[in-house]
Amino acid sequence: MSTGRVFDIQRFSIHDGPGIRTTVFLKGCPLRCLWCSNPESLDPKPQLSYLAATCIACGACFPVCKPGALTKDAAGKAVVDRARCTNCGDCVAVCDAQALELVGRDMTVSEVMDVVLRDRDYYAQSGGGLTLSGGEPLLQPEFVEELLHAAHNQGLHCCVETAGYAGCEVFERLKRGVDLWLFDYKESDPHLHTKFTGRERETIVARLSQLHDSGAKILLRCPMIPQCNTRPDHLDGIAALARQLPKLVGVELLPYFDLWRAKLPRFGLTTALPDTVKPPTREQMKTWNDHLRGRGVRLAG
Repeated sequence: MSTGRVFDIQRFSIHDGPGIRTTVFLKGCPLRCLWCSNPESLDPKPQLSYLAATCIACGACFPVCKPGALTKDAAGKAVVDRARCTNCGDCVAVCDAQALELVGRDMTVSEVMDVVLRDRDYYAQSGGGLTLSGGEPLLQPEFVEELLHAAHNQGLHCCVETAGYAGCEVFERLKRGVDLWLFDYKESDPHLHTKFTGRERETIVARLSQLHDSGAKILLRCPMIPQCNTRPDHLDGIAALARQLPKLVGVELLPYFDLWRAKLPRFGLTTALPDTVKPPTREQMKTWNDHLRGRGVRLAG
């Protein structure tokens, strides 16, 4: 039985596929979206999280930090030197205040399923099931394949959320085990796609077309980020893409949320997305949805 690197398991999810679901978040992503809602997912390795507000300045972490990545501030609280930190987790073990945490741990398929199956009655009543997300779950294809197989053996509906940046062979390997693909589509302009995500658009669209032509069920999900991709030409690009993919289950516009910004200091991360980018209003979302409806796009929900 293979293991996968998981950074969170969220029970009672209602936004990651139909019904009530358990969403398993896997670590690692090849994209670097400016608005990434899970910045702790980007690095495939475990990462040290530090909440200075929770630190009680007990000093227990300093002697056990072999690389010398922890120093004291004026109040006696820890300061993490990210260049020195090896994410070994030794400091986590002695932090009774839980200010230090190692995010990302290896789990077996059986360990994950033990959590997932706790809510099988809710799945049965709501039409829910298991969703694999990230990060990019397709970076761990062997683990994903085994997990999907185990879930199907228990009669669970399975979704995979993906940004589509993976090899053709990965999609071929996994498509039989996926009941619904939640396929993220970020930007229609090739230059802006690379600027916003760090990867070229063409590969992602090619994988989307490959998946569509194989008969897979796909919900195209498009995050709407003010000051970035909320332009009429991007909406027209979504409509044009939907016309090329007539078997899509539908298209869903996802409003941007900025709760992820609070995570950045925990991991010593920064972002180039301006603070002036705020979540869209309901009226803006309605305008964008109406724009797509006017161009014949079948919206989800």
